[in-house]
Parts: sequence; structure tokens; C-alpha cells
Amino acid sequence: MRTERRSVAPQTFRDMMAGVCAPVTVVTTMSDGTPSGATVSSFASLSLDPPLVTVAFDRGSRVLEQILAERRFGVNLLGHAQADLAVLFATRNVDRFAQIGWHLDDGLPRLDGAAGWLECDLHEAVEGGDHLLLLGHVVGASRAELPPLVYAYRTFGTHSHYDERRRPAIIDSIAALAR
Repeated sequence: MRTERRSVAPQTFRDMMAGVCAPVTVVTTMSDGTPSGATVSSFASLSLDPPLVTVAFDRGSRVLEQILAERRFGVNLLGHAQADLAVLFATRNVDRFAQIGWHLDDGLPRLDGAAGWLECDLHEAVEGGDHLLLLGHVVGASRAELPPLVYAYRTFGTHSHYDERRRPAIIDSIAALAR
């Protein structure tokens, strides 16, 4: 029989996790004709078959409550030049959507200029301590060839050599045709 061990101190855990690079997203939903969204850096791919992603929300989140009611959400993967959007959607008591460019994509709020977009149906909600982990079944996706915004050590940035990486010539040709 295994005995439960003591947990690491919350601040020690928080400081450790600060060093883990995380993608920065704005997760959105639409409820009664009103858009809502929040900055989320706890986003990851989970499965290819079926295509599933995960996002985690604090249990007290208003956006979480709306996603659970609507059973759909969008994930806007932010680009390196969109740190201002990450800060805006992390700020409480402001009209976030009045200050930015956005449009509806199949009934979900999509931020203009985001590096990527996923349209998700809620597949499952899983208990996770003080958070709820949402598993989203991806039903739509698109991306732009932009450096992603990442968060680590409590600051925003991007891959240090993203723009310098070698890419096959065909990628540049395809990107030119898409413009």
C-alpha cells in the first residue's frame, strides 16, 4: 500500500513552472450573442485520432462557465506581435472585444491576425485540482506562418531563432500564393 506524500510548496511549484515555455492563446466563446474570452497559456495538443486539444481554466472563470453552457469554444493562437492582446484578455472588468478587431467564424469569436485558429466542440471536462481541464474536439483549424507568442519566466517572447530557420523553398512559394 502506498502512502500519500506531501506536496511541494505552492510557490516552489509556481517558480519552477515559470521556466516552462507555454504557447499563449485567447480562448473564446459566444453566449447569448455576447463574445467572451480569456488568455490561456495552459494549452496543448492531446490526440490526433480524434483530434483533441486541452485548455485549463480556473474554476471561478466566467469564460469557463460560458463554455460549459455552450459546449463550444475557439482557440486563437497568438503571434509574437500580439502580447498586447494577451494582456488585454487577462485584464478583468474591461470590454475586451470593443478594443480589438475580430469576427465570427462559424459562430465563435475569432481574433483578427492570430497565428492560428481552432474551432472546438467540448469533448469532456476533467477535474484537475483548482482548475478544470477542457478537452476540445477540433472541428476546424487554420494557421498563418507567423512566429508564435510564448510565455516563460513571466514574460512574453518567441523562439529565439524562429525567423532565421531554414525552410524549404516550396513553403515560401505556397505562402506567396496564399496572399
